Amino acid sequence: MTTKGEKRASDLAEKLHTPPRRDLTFYLVLVVAVLPIWSVVPLSWAFVIHTLHSGLIWTFAWRGWGLFALALSEVFFSVYHYNLTSFVAGPSPNGPSSLHELQAVFKRVLQAGLASLPEEGFDEETLDVDRPGSPEEALTVLDYYDPRAIDFRNYLRTWFNRVPWSAIRRHEMFSWLYWSIFNAAFPGIDEVSETHKKVLNEVIQMIEHRSGSKIPDGTNPAANPLRLTLDPVNVTWRPLVWYAWVALSNAFLRRNLKTRWNAKIGVYKGLEYVLRVPPTWNAHTGPRPIVFMHGLGLGLTQYRRFLGHLFTALPEYPVLVPLLPHVSQEIFHSRFLRPMGREEMTQCLAGLLAELGWAGSSEPSSDTSDSEEKTVSESEESTTTVRTPKGVTMLSHSNGSFSHAWMLKAYPRMIIRSCFVDPVTFCSWEGDLCYNFIYKPCSNGLDLVIKYFVGTELGVANFLQRHFDWSANCLWYEQIPHARDPQKTMFFLGGKDSIIDATRVKRYLTSHGVRKGLWFDPDGRHGQALLSSSPGHHEILRWLREKH
Repeated sequence: MTTKGEKRASDLAEKLHTPPRRDLTFYLVLVVAVLPIWSVVPLSWAFVIHTLHSGLIWTFAWRGWGLFALALSEVFFSVYHYNLTSFVAGPSPNGPSSLHELQAVFKRVLQAGLASLPEEGFDEETLDVDRPGSPEEALTVLDYYDPRAIDFRNYLRTWFNRVPWSAIRRHEMFSWLYWSIFNAAFPGIDEVSETHKKVLNEVIQMIEHRSGSKIPDGTNPAANPLRLTLDPVNVTWRPLVWYAWVALSNAFLRRNLKTRWNAKIGVYKGLEYVLRVPPTWNAHTGPRPIVFMHGLGLGLTQYRRFLGHLFTALPEYPVLVPLLPHVSQEIFHSRFLRPMGREEMTQCLAGLLAELGWAGSSEPSSDTSDSEEKTVSESEESTTTVRTPKGVTMLSHSNGSFSHAWMLKAYPRMIIRSCFVDPVTFCSWEGDLCYNFIYKPCSNGLDLVIKYFVGTELGVANFLQRHFDWSANCLWYEQIPHARDPQKTMFFLGGKDSIIDATRVKRYLTSHGVRKGLWFDPDGRHGQALLSSSPGHHEILRWLREKH
């Protein structure tokens, strides 16, 4: 019989988290890739100051003047970049979401993992519907050693820098809850309004029930919570020449798409997009259009090869690619620091799809709690006239899965088929995404590449650390139409993904009955499925080619 001491020793939520040591690849990337780009700014300052102070500027030939002009432009740009960084360092422009919506989301988070759903199956005994895992489980007081309580404590402590659960005190929990509910700094329990105090006490009581433990009074600075939109923005400078290269590369690719693929670059209500419609495509008899939502990085520059393969492999398919400058390092774009939020993005995208004639009415759904019941049934589709818009296939990668989730919740009838590649929208409430991408110290070369070249870039940092809406970004299984139908929904995950905990996402999906629609590569990394050399790449194209 297992003793209480043995149970406590095996409690994952009490194990000390030790960050891995930096390996050789970290230092190789630091010296070869990061330092050469990072050093351009301080070297430019040093060169300009030395040249002006020593009077060498008057001895320069035209090459020297050219070098001085470049260095001076870097100096001026660094001041501009600093001002932009100071601007985004202020408070988040996002106000608190609807209290009713947040309470519903919190309840759904606490219900996650309560049902006795095996990792390689699902239960249909506690549910009255043919869709396992719906939020039907009642919140009850769990025993401290209940595996469900241990798992909950273990992933929730991620929001507290992964300190042992027993180190978290009531003040820190209130601080995290106040941020996640009201998007504001916690002033102290005695300083909040009675309404807010009531909400906090109700939620913390539910957390105590779900975790099987009483959160002690007091405070512990060692367990300060992660408050993404309140914590200091983590931005690392980069030179003008970097942004100029990105801008020129994306401009060249826009032109290349128009000349080589006969694509159109358009703008719909502030949403820029790439549109390729084959000249022989028929809206009534042709294949279903594809919408690709890209992720963080360099925009078209980063996805150029995948788009080329997509256009080549599916020449008869219309393809729409919304362009997101705020996560593409296009600092000269007018919307670089003004990313579209959930409502604006979904309205623009739905309006564009309706204008193109690819989908029906762009009126949003009045109820987003269960999108499967709102989709057009197979019998309804069979009796629909050929003039009725078909809807689209939406393919999303990484951060693009947030917009994908927004559309599924707001306009589920428009999205007939869904393909998620490295989705960050699932299990995002557990904290791994925010911790790994923003807060985790780099330990290897890949971590450093992601952190420096993407995570700490000004536009990306502004979007994630000042415009992040965690409740809107969460997508639940039951909000995906036909989630268990591999012909209509596919998920691609890599077991060695350093941004999301792909194993937990896999467990979440498989426990709800997803089988044939899940492609899991145990050795796959984030973004690898989009590489032409990856088996996942070929599987994505094969799935997109299926006609349904």
